[in-house]
Amino acid sequence: MIAVVIPCFRVSRQILGVISGIGEEIDRIYVVDDHCPEYSGQVVRDNSIDPRVQVIFLSFNQGVGGATIAGIQQAVIDGASVIVKMDGDGQMESAFIPALVKPIVQGEADYTKGNRFFYLDGLLSMPTFRLIGNAGLSFLSKLSSGYWNIFDPTNGFFAIEGKVASVVPWRKINKRFFFESDLLFRLNIIQAKVIDIPMPAIYEDEISNLNPWRELPRFFTAHLHNFSKRIFYNYILRNFSIASIELLLSLPLLIFGILYGLSQWSISFPTASAGTVMLSALPIILGFQLLLAFFSYDMQSLPQFPLQQRLTQLESLKAYNKHTKTLL
Repeated sequence: MIAVVIPCFRVSRQILGVISGIGEEIDRIYVVDDHCPEYSGQVVRDNSIDPRVQVIFLSFNQGVGGATIAGIQQAVIDGASVIVKMDGDGQMESAFIPALVKPIVQGEADYTKGNRFFYLDGLLSMPTFRLIGNAGLSFLSKLSSGYWNIFDPTNGFFAIEGKVASVVPWRKINKRFFFESDLLFRLNIIQAKVIDIPMPAIYEDEISNLNPWRELPRFFTAHLHNFSKRIFYNYILRNFSIASIELLLSLPLLIFGILYGLSQWSISFPTASAGTVMLSALPIILGFQLLLAFFSYDMQSLPQFPLQQRLTQLESLKAYNKHTKTLL
């Protein structure tokens, strides 16, 4: 079963059009009313005759992430093999749903997401402020998630494999506007394979609920927090490798070189000896080279094999062991 989850908040004008545009390849549509003041869920219940639609009402506003999680969890309970998330404001073209689903069905990926930056001509329709903001957020997301091969991390048009969705720790994921970026971080921790799907950006008369000036400091802090956790989990706790040594050596060298240089500069500038300069510069150079080597290793350490294959093998092994115990 292929399902679509649509979180709804202030989209009463667009939601019926979004539902009508979803193709026959979709078996179930979950419309999640995030305690919408426009009663979007009730609008769907009263006016939609599509038998695939199931409306979920949340008792209080949980944010786009919380509403999406509620829909995904219900889809997992109902046995969905692929779950697509799209917004209810009409920004996402339903014609691209098959492109998101196909790599997952073919076992090539666990999670696919839209990339509005692939087609350069289409970027002209994107507001300049949003274009610059997304470019910056993409770099921060690469650092925090470890998926250096993807772009446009805040794009909420994505699909996830059902078994993979069942092992994602949804209760730990941010339920507000950081949802998509936080989900990528969690997917990296469980070593899920993620790929981008090129698609154009659509901007019409929708009203964004995101206040960039208010959310930017929160995004930066959250990315820094996730980056620290990812490095600890992947390079210290679970897999101590040559990259771990490079990182652990680079930081003390950089800190020593910078602090020693600043202290000597304040004392002896501009008459510092060549030895003093080298004692400061050499640790900085070595530390910077080791740090670059670490990031080079990190960029090449993307999950190569879909997690869904390993989960399927695990299920088969559990079923085999249960069958064997029954025979014995």
